[in-house]
Amino acid sequence: MPKVRPYPPEFRREAVRLVKERGSSFKEASEGLGIAEQTLRNWVSQHEVDSGQREGLTTRERAELKRLRRENAILREEREILKKAASFFARETDPNQKHRIGS
Repeated sequence: MPKVRPYPPEFRREAVRLVKERGSSFKEASEGLGIAEQTLRNWVSQHEVDSGQREGLTTRERAELKRLRRENAILREEREILKKAASFFARETDPNQKHRIGS
């Protein structure tokens, strides 16, 4: 499935301004801009969070959370690789092992 190209930030700001400052309805503004009404509602809601008018994660906090989750996944994967490598080398260097790999 092709990735949907996001709308530019300027477009989003203008769409939010239509609703917040000009008083356009969500339906009217979304039809005029050619976007889904729910998309516009989401943008306005996120704008309200970012400006402190509503509770929730700001855009920056969401980006940081996404980055940290990605970093955490990488670190977990690296830890698993290191655990397997340590286990492998521990078996290879055990003098009490009767059957060594490759012997």
